[in-house]
Amino acid sequence: MKETRLTIPELMLVVGTRAAAGAGLALLLADRLSKEQRKAAGWSLFLFGAVTTIPLGMMVLGKRR
Repeated sequence: MKETRLTIPELMLVVGTRAAAGAGLALLLADRLSKEQRKAAGWSLFLFGAVTTIPLGMMVLGKRR
């Protein structure tokens, strides 16, 4: 089994980007805001989370032992 060690700040970055992507997806599926507000906020958060996951994933996979 391979092991990956992350510092607390690195772990928080990973968790934060996943939370942003999840919040964006939730906004896209919810009916609390107007359609335009929901789409703008949802897509922004979702894309931010998705785009920042790629370099963070590469960082985490590069630290495997």
